[in-house]
Amino acid sequence: MSKEYWKPSNMLYPVPAVLVTCRDAQGHDNLMTAAWTGTVCSDPVMVSVSIRKERYSHDIIEKSREFVLNLTTKKLVFATDYAGVKSGRDIDKWQALGLHRCPSKCVAAPGIEECPVSLECRVEQILRLGSHDMFVGRVLSTDIDPVYLDDKGKFDLGRADLIAYNHGEYRALGECLGTFGFSVRKKDHRPSGRG
Repeated sequence: MSKEYWKPSNMLYPVPAVLVTCRDAQGHDNLMTAAWTGTVCSDPVMVSVSIRKERYSHDIIEKSREFVLNLTTKKLVFATDYAGVKSGRDIDKWQALGLHRCPSKCVAAPGIEECPVSLECRVEQILRLGSHDMFVGRVLSTDIDPVYLDDKGKFDLGRADLIAYNHGEYRALGECLGTFGFSVRKKDHRPSGRG
């Protein structure tokens, strides 16, 4: 049996569904949903978000040269979708969704109080790619909700009920199937049920 060959398409799924926050020169804050986002470098810590030129936040981020990526959860799935289909040109999405601004440490744009993680970013490069421009940002601060710290101070993001975007659908993340490096650990250290 062979695969079918389709025209090129964005089938790299699932991807994070994040809320991107930004602030314009007049101090107005906006938020939008983005799924074309990811890690691009670990040293220095850098991420990317790709945004269509016609989106309201595009111009704000291009001028301010900063943004915040906020991870989303099951509790925020409605807000995540709403922020992606409504424009900040027309409504105040903060007010409409009852979300709260969280002051950032290194950038003017706020994070979102209800999100477990907010990554404060400074734009290092803008790549003009076609339908989207990719904003490559250096992470200046990683802001976390301490409710996810265990008694030893370890951050347990697994308890946050994160969501992902999967070909038009928002999906909950499932069970842990292993930890980094488990495939090469000695047999007696492997998770039960794995040969």
